[in-house]
Amino acid sequence: MEFSKIISVTGKPGLFQVISQSKNSIIVESLTDKKRLAINSTQNVSLLENIAIYTFEEDVPLLEIFKSMFEKTEGTEAISHKESGKKLAAFFAEVLPNYDDERVYTSNIKKVIQWFNLLVNAGLDFSAIKEEIAEEKAEEA
Repeated sequence: MEFSKIISVTGKPGLFQVISQSKNSIIVESLTDKKRLAINSTQNVSLLENIAIYTFEEDVPLLEIFKSMFEKTEGTEAISHKESGKKLAAFFAEVLPNYDDERVYTSNIKKVIQWFNLLVNAGLDFSAIKEEIAEEKAEEA
């Protein structure tokens, strides 16, 4: 599973992996139940790779946050996204201490934690992603 092919679809719960593309739709597979479906080109789709979280300095890519969460939880699931807002914010502050709490809402934190847990359950190894990125940078140099 490649992180660069993981998407979120507005109005559909969970995350999806892009399998194939056609002229006006994308064939995706749910990470939770492995069912495949076609996503119409009119539906709003977000690549997780392109999402970042506001901090007081610069925006931090979602992958970096997932890696921090992976290290903190030692490769297991994080706290439930259904915990209280204070617990979620406290956990998120441990992972990303300088996040902008005025622009990053509890609903955003819930979504990030929920996505992280889905990816861990789907078997995505964030330590392997580090190696892939390091190899790509070495090739570019």
